[in-house]
Amino acid sequence: MCGIAGVYDLQGATPEREIVTQMVRAIGHRGPDDEGFHFANRLQMGMARLSIIDVMGGHQPISSEDGQVTVVCNGEIYNHQELRRELEAAGHVFRTRSDVEVIVHLYEDLGERFVARLSGMFAFALWDERRQRLILGRDRLGIKPLFYARNGKYVLFGSEIKALARSGVFQLHLDREALDRYLTFGYIPSPLTIYKEIRKLDPAHLLICEGSRTETKRYWQLRFNPVQEPDESALGRRFLELFSDAVRTHLMSDVSLGAFLSGGVDSSLVVALMNACAAGPIKTFTIGFGGSVGGYLDERVYARSVSRRYGTIHTEFEVEPNLEEMLHDVVESFDEPFGDDSVVPSYYICKLARAHVTVALTGLGGDELFAGYERYLGLKLSAQYERLPSFLRRGVVAPLVNKLAERQDGHYTVNHLKRFVRSAHLPASRRYLDYVTVFNERLKQRVCRPGALPDRDGATDTQLFEAPFAMDLLDRAAYHDLHSYVPEDILALSDRLSMRYGLELRVPFLDHTLVEFCATIPSSLKLRSVTKKYLLKQVARDLVPEGVLNHRKQGFASPMAAWLRGDLREYVCDTLSPRRLAAHGLFDEEGVRTLIDAHMSRRESHDRQLFALVMFQNWYERFM
Repeated sequence: MCGIAGVYDLQGATPEREIVTQMVRAIGHRGPDDEGFHFANRLQMGMARLSIIDVMGGHQPISSEDGQVTVVCNGEIYNHQELRRELEAAGHVFRTRSDVEVIVHLYEDLGERFVARLSGMFAFALWDERRQRLILGRDRLGIKPLFYARNGKYVLFGSEIKALARSGVFQLHLDREALDRYLTFGYIPSPLTIYKEIRKLDPAHLLICEGSRTETKRYWQLRFNPVQEPDESALGRRFLELFSDAVRTHLMSDVSLGAFLSGGVDSSLVVALMNACAAGPIKTFTIGFGGSVGGYLDERVYARSVSRRYGTIHTEFEVEPNLEEMLHDVVESFDEPFGDDSVVPSYYICKLARAHVTVALTGLGGDELFAGYERYLGLKLSAQYERLPSFLRRGVVAPLVNKLAERQDGHYTVNHLKRFVRSAHLPASRRYLDYVTVFNERLKQRVCRPGALPDRDGATDTQLFEAPFAMDLLDRAAYHDLHSYVPEDILALSDRLSMRYGLELRVPFLDHTLVEFCATIPSSLKLRSVTKKYLLKQVARDLVPEGVLNHRKQGFASPMAAWLRGDLREYVCDTLSPRRLAAHGLFDEEGVRTLIDAHMSRRESHDRQLFALVMFQNWYERFM
């Protein structure tokens, strides 16, 4: 695990070494153990290394036997031992035990097609000296990030935005389209970033620079092909086989290793399978919440039951709602606005875990593979709700639901019900978009000043729900989440916050072979009646405590709705005060005040909207 950065000269000149030096130093927190550079005629690249595999001998950059192919890589190649055996049999000589070295030899044999042989999480830069060719690549699911920028002279790349921003090559300007998408989703979908000049390389893509030309190519595509006559038992057994293999390979490490344990079925199953492979007790970490959290569910009791069952060395941390103390670090880690309030517990659990281990496994990805979110259930039930007569839905149910006050304990039941009835008349794509949206078009018009966002009717957002390789409604929703929400929200969050502390997080649910298999499981086995994750729970029934399977899901979310009405009330009012909003003039002070008042009075829960605005304001004051 590390951070990579570099600059390629499109005009054939040799870039100044100071550029790449500044870029690598900007992301030094990602790799506190080592630093390395490669200087070529038209390319300068380097890396900051966190040593995981071959701690003493895995220095990067790594070159081929003749020095003509050189690579820097952020991530892990989990099938490197298998590939190494094949390459050695073909005559290649290895100089290290590093997993990254297989990349250079695979490229020598297969050219750019080599990436199809890699299993793992990675973002790499490969330099072919003979062809004067640079290849940048990102893993299939977007577990590892890679940013790039192009102008008339250079292509710059790096593991974080700050590497490019501190290169000194260009000035940065706010991208209004990215701001629009941020307000919609609470994160900025690829390929956009908050800056016009910087873009994200999409997952499962290569960016190839050769001469003055650049080209992007997709090398992998997820396809949903559910089996027509499913055998539930056979599918469950096969999933458990593949998932056990994924967990085993993700334990590859020469340093200390543990697991995040939320008390839900996903992370509990990871710990159960880790226990079957590990040589000694597993170290597990979980988070609880202090302050006025109302009726918010604390899952520590379920995490403890899993820990007792498998004899883990368990550590807990209680998060207090003192956002002022940690938001600076979060904003500095992301370099762009990020409005998912799960950054709060994620920040603290990464900090907690790093004091004990260097690598940790998580249960991220299970919800997308097995329809674990409430919105999947809402999408299914809305199809049945549509069958009610229109006068009953619009004339009776909707007015009653819209008058409901939000729950005093901060739970989202009423808010979810309101979203459900308000979007029930929409086509499926718009309906699902409404479920995942933070600011819909109506709210944007209320809080944004004229000209703050680009002129458009919002229709282009439905393109994000298009799923050319998924037909079933729930499969289409999962396809959207796996291509947008997963890489640019939950994986971005995990990467930035873990790497801020030099902690490597691994996600066995997102092993691409496992993901491909889960795309063959019919949605009827993922969401049965109103039971989410049906098949996964059946598989886990003998491996995790009964209470873990049946309690209401919470995960590493935060009780933000309750906090904003209580402990954080003064903080949010100050951060979004007219004086501070006037610094950029993008948001209407009265419109923002209306959101605050509605949330505080419980007429409507606006915690997601208010947190997104708070995070934008903090980002703006820090960077702009």
